[in-house]
Formats: sequence, structure tokens, C-alpha cells
Amino acid sequence: MATRIDRMSDTPRPARILRAILWLSAPALGVLLVLVGAGALGLLPALLGALAVLAGVGLLLAPHFRAVAALRAYVDQLRGLWNEEGELPNPPAVDSPGLDPALGQAIADTARERQSRRRELRAVVAGNEAVLSGLPDPLLLIDSAGRVVGANPAAKQLFSERVVGRDLASVLRHPDLLQTVDRVLAGGADQEIDFAANSGEIEQHFSARVARLPSRGPDGAVAVCSLHDVTGIKRAEQMRADFVANASHELRTPLSSLLGFIETLQGAAKEDTDARERFLEIMQREAQRMSHLVEDLLSLSRIELDEHTPPTERADLRAVLERVQNAAEIRAQKKGMTVELAVTGAPAVIGDADQLTQVFQNLIDNAVKYGRQGTAIRLEAGPADRATGRPSRRARRGVAVAVIDQGEGIPRKHIPRLTERFYRVDTARSRELGGTGLGLAIVKHIVNRHRGQLEIDSTPGEGSRFTVYLPAAEGGSEAADDQGQQAAQ
Repeated sequence: MATRIDRMSDTPRPARILRAILWLSAPALGVLLVLVGAGALGLLPALLGALAVLAGVGLLLAPHFRAVAALRAYVDQLRGLWNEEGELPNPPAVDSPGLDPALGQAIADTARERQSRRRELRAVVAGNEAVLSGLPDPLLLIDSAGRVVGANPAAKQLFSERVVGRDLASVLRHPDLLQTVDRVLAGGADQEIDFAANSGEIEQHFSARVARLPSRGPDGAVAVCSLHDVTGIKRAEQMRADFVANASHELRTPLSSLLGFIETLQGAAKEDTDARERFLEIMQREAQRMSHLVEDLLSLSRIELDEHTPPTERADLRAVLERVQNAAEIRAQKKGMTVELAVTGAPAVIGDADQLTQVFQNLIDNAVKYGRQGTAIRLEAGPADRATGRPSRRARRGVAVAVIDQGEGIPRKHIPRLTERFYRVDTARSRELGGTGLGLAIVKHIVNRHRGQLEIDSTPGEGSRFTVYLPAAEGGSEAADDQGQQAAQ
């Protein structure tokens, strides 16, 4: 869009014009002064000649100064439009004999070229920012002082939205990693390092790469630190090692029994029908125990792989507990026990319904195994401050589910270790009842994945209460009137 430039409003200052006229008139004025001094020219004619010279030079310079002022105003106008898009104004016409008529157009072409370059640069920067924003791995830009001057969304999600501007030592408190960054900032080669970081109760493992940028960025960045989450890989490696160690330990006893019975059946008891039937029954029981153990180990491995990724879906807790109750009633009836369900309101939680079913099935199975015959097992659910009959120990809003039995109870010294793999209060009794020692470990890891908490209270001789606290879904933890509680026999 063409813009008209008022030349008269941009004329040079009078002092500058006068100074230019005097400089250009100096030779002619000098000649007149010499003629006056030599007596060849009178004073009055010399004064009139000087005025004529000054006037003539002024008339000759006026178009030139107007053209220069117009060009200067045009350049100032372009300078104010550097960051704007759209068509640039047309240049003013140059009518001075001392200036090239194409000068204005040359300035306009240069401005348009610069505008095009800026547009291309913006597109490149936007593309780079889109790539960095789309990277799933956290990335930090670091200046020469070790401060974070840039971060992609993955890094802001991992650390905080306020990570930019902080010292790297306050973001990643790992000495080896900080030393690696210092070496790169001091001019060293690119380096990689593995380190572990704690996020609440979950330990995460990262592989970090620190690289120096080829040139200093506009924000002062001189190096980049990218983090790759290798928690899943580390967990898989640890789980393989744990599986070999634990499985070999737990399978040794039943395998030894099976081998012993097989040797006996092949030898002395080969023709003994009664012994054969008795031994085969024991062998079947031991084989089933090994099968349950392998299933629980595989289940635990799958759960641990996903433990650092919390679920996001909504689960109907009432439906989950009703399924668990129905499945447990048959086993409970064999011991003359009942399973009572009391749900306050209509609680919904953020969670994986299948994994939550596994949690409460394991807790109910333990209650049936270790509860006394003819007693009732209570399964209570509701807002965290109502399910236990006392104020919740959890500060955040949530739902509590309690499994209460009337068994022999658990001595207090054993409670802190109940969720350890293969830990048993009474090893012989647990194995006799078919326990693998992994049930509560599975419960703990599922609850951790749901960012919940498992609370165990037990009184020897009276029974135990296992309470699971889970984050409530929006609108899913309303407390209802006490008359709305439901009990299923």
C-alpha cells in the first residue's frame, strides 16, 4: 500500500542548510573577497555578488535537501514496519540532480528482501519450536552460567512450568549429571550419563545427553540437555533378575517334592496303589502351587512395568466391588463365612477397573484364608472420612475401601513388611493354605500406580483391616445419607 510522504514536513534544520550553503559558496565568496582587497571590485558590488552566490547555491541545494529528507523519512517509516507483515510503502520520487533516481527504489527493494528473510526466519523458528514441543523426551536449554533458559513442554511437565530461569542445580540435584554439564559448558565434548531420580514413591531412571550448541542462541543458550526415560528398561532388567532369584527359591521346594515322589513311584512304591494315589494327590497340589506362583510373578511383572504411568480412565467402584463379592462368596461359604458389602453413595474413582478388581480379590482371598470359620468379612466403601468411621489420614479428597476380617490378626512388628515379595508372617501356614507370598506385593504396586495408599491395621486375636485409598473422579465421591448404605449377605 502506497504511502504519501510530505517532503515539506521533513526538510532539514535551517542551521544545517545554512552551513551547507556557506561551504559550497566559500570558493566564490573567497574570489569576491580577493577582488575587493585588490581594489578591482567595489564593496557594494561585492556584497551584491555574495548575496547572489548564496541565493543561487541555496536554490540549487533546496531540491537536494528535500529529496534527502524524504528518503530519511522513508527509511524511518520502514524501520517502524520491520516486525509487521503486509506490503511495504512505495519510496518517494528522487528529483535531485545530485542523487541517483533509483536510490529510493533500491532502498525499497532492500527492505522487501529483508522482510522476506525475516518471514523465512520466523517460519524456521516456528518449525523448530514445533519440533521441540512435539518431542516426548524432556529437553532443557542451558546458558554459560548453568541456568535453564528454555524448556519444551515435556520438561515443564516433568519439573514444573517455572523451570525456565532456575539454576540447573535446583532442577536436577544429581552430582554426576551436574559435573557432566559443567564439563560440557567448559568446552568439553558431548557426553551421556545415566542417573536415577525419585518422584514421590516412584524411582525413575533417565539417560541424559548433554551437547554443546554450535553457536550461542538468542536467549543465551550454549548447551542442551535431553533426558530419555529408561525406567521401563531398568524395571524390566530388575524384574528379570528378581524373577530368576525369587522363582528359583520358591520353586525349589515343590520341585524337590515332585522329584522325590517321582523317584519313589518309579522305585519302591511302583506297585503300591495306595501310595501312588496319595503321592499323585500331593504332586498335583505342589504343581498347582507352582502354577499359581508363576502366574503371580508374571502378573507382578506386568504391573511393575506400567507402575510409573497412572491410569486416566474412570472406574465404577460399586460395580467392581459387587463382582468381587459375588466371586468370593463361594469360597467363603466353604468355611461358613459371609461377605458383606456396604457402599456409601456412588463412588467413582480414577483407575483401571481390571487392576482394582485384582486388588480387592487379593484382599478378600487373604481374609477368607486367614479369617476364622463362621465369621463375616466386611467390604466397606465410601468417601475417605466415612469408610473408616474416623477422619481420614489422607489430606486430599478421595475414596476409601476397607476389607475387614475377624481372623487371628497380625503382630505389629510384621505389618511394615507385609507388602514385600514372598514375606510371610507364618511361612508354613501360608504355604499350606496355598499362598504365594505375592498377593500383597501385587496390591501395593497397583495402588502405587493409582497414586493411592494402602493402610493396614490389625489387632492380634481380633482381626485385620486393609484400607485402600484412591483418588476420586470428579463428581464421584458424594456422601449419601447413612440410610443409603447397602449390605449384601
